[in-house]
Amino acid sequence: MQTSSDTPEAQNGRRRVRRGHVIASAVLGAGLLGTALLAPSTPTLAQLKPSDTVQTPFGRAPITFADIVDRVKPAVVSVQVTSGAKVAQKGRNPRNSFPDLPEDHPFNEFFKNLPKEFRGNPNQAPRPTQAQGSGFVISSDGFVVTNNHVVDGAAKVQVSFDEQNKFEADVVGADPRTDIALLKIKASKSFPFVKFADKPVRVGDWVIAVGNPFGLGGTVTAGIVSAGSRDIGSGPYDFIQIDAAVNRGNSGGPTFNLDGEVIGVNTAIYSPSGGNVGIAFAVPAKTAGEIINQLRSSGSVSRGWLGVKIESIDDDKAAGLGLGEARGALVNEATAGGPAVAAGLKAGDAIVAVNGEKIRDSRELARKIAEFAPNTKVNVEVFRYGKTQDISVTLGSFPGAKELAKLEEEPVNPASTELSQLGISLVSGKAAGSDDGVMISDVDSASDAATKGLKNGDFILEIQGVPVGKPADVEVGVKKAKDAGRKAVLLRIKSGETVRFVAVQLKPA
Repeated sequence: MQTSSDTPEAQNGRRRVRRGHVIASAVLGAGLLGTALLAPSTPTLAQLKPSDTVQTPFGRAPITFADIVDRVKPAVVSVQVTSGAKVAQKGRNPRNSFPDLPEDHPFNEFFKNLPKEFRGNPNQAPRPTQAQGSGFVISSDGFVVTNNHVVDGAAKVQVSFDEQNKFEADVVGADPRTDIALLKIKASKSFPFVKFADKPVRVGDWVIAVGNPFGLGGTVTAGIVSAGSRDIGSGPYDFIQIDAAVNRGNSGGPTFNLDGEVIGVNTAIYSPSGGNVGIAFAVPAKTAGEIINQLRSSGSVSRGWLGVKIESIDDDKAAGLGLGEARGALVNEATAGGPAVAAGLKAGDAIVAVNGEKIRDSRELARKIAEFAPNTKVNVEVFRYGKTQDISVTLGSFPGAKELAKLEEEPVNPASTELSQLGISLVSGKAAGSDDGVMISDVDSASDAATKGLKNGDFILEIQGVPVGKPADVEVGVKKAKDAGRKAVLLRIKSGETVRFVAVQLKPA
């Protein structure tokens, strides 16, 4: 006997879903201003009733999420985006990606004679592209939160609710650094909405993700908070890790706690296979709320800017610098025209505190500086040449991507001087307790220098018996050795508290 769910049509539908190609949606996304979260009026809230839970030795656990879903789902929207018209790059076949071939190329005639459907049309008319994601309403007047990468480059945005009511929406503002965007529905009516949680999540808390995976709309998945404060290599911000299923189209959708409050905005997944593997990342509610407040008030996000490139200080670098412990951020480069240059910061400085608060690593420094408003004066504690000093810096305004790229074209205090013949890179910086020396910032793993044990954070005190005080001195020493026909140079190296001589072979020029 065949039930209604086992009809040939139903079986074919399941096969189509199973065959669907799964592609992970991910954008891997510095400081914030403001602390208030948006809650202009009474939001749609949901809490479990005692009848929906069961008692366990550790408290009550949910039997069903249905009541929560019924109350929060109306505030979740699907976001459809139409971007500006795009065409395939001239000279490239959109189907096989072969570039233009020279007239005398042996395969040129072959590709010219391919059927039209395989050759594509390099002169085709521009056509818009479409994308989709998720979002959620945070106010009764129709403000919607989603991801920046969902609406980036949008020419037209539509949001649709679970009941398929569609509305046009404007992009109020977006912040690429946190991947948060704010939309405003163009309709004069009251919308159901949800609010951000104002309490931190704990690893092991139940969570519910609602969104629009693969365009299916109104899809609910559940799981737990798998980890907090997760660094996913997307700037200085931490993310919440959850194991609720998140796929393409879930981007920008909310993750709820059992009180029906948004604890995070789904942004990225880790997926070697391209599909959900139970590792998803969400922008925490506090971070998202602070960004949204700025977008709502001004359409953009304002951050303090120090104007340096930095890296964290590990044990080896701390020993090389003479720091008692591995902490702080090492300045690799000061940007031309930036606040750091004006204040006197330079490459080789170790920033260990800001306004008296200790800095653990480079990510914490980036977050701390960006918490301040532009034009704020801050006190930066720097460890330089074995001594600590305070430097007052008036912060600038964090530039946009294009402005930053232009500034970085002509850096002051270059990050490093590369000496390819030694297989090392150097930055300015004297060894603790010495008036001489330059610091090694990078070592080619395939070089003789690496074989001889040179590493990041070591200092070169002398080359061929001549003291050095800047990277150019080492370059001069290498040139003299080469001109003299030597195959190696003798370096006096300080590594931590140990000083030794190392002979490093010169690579052929």
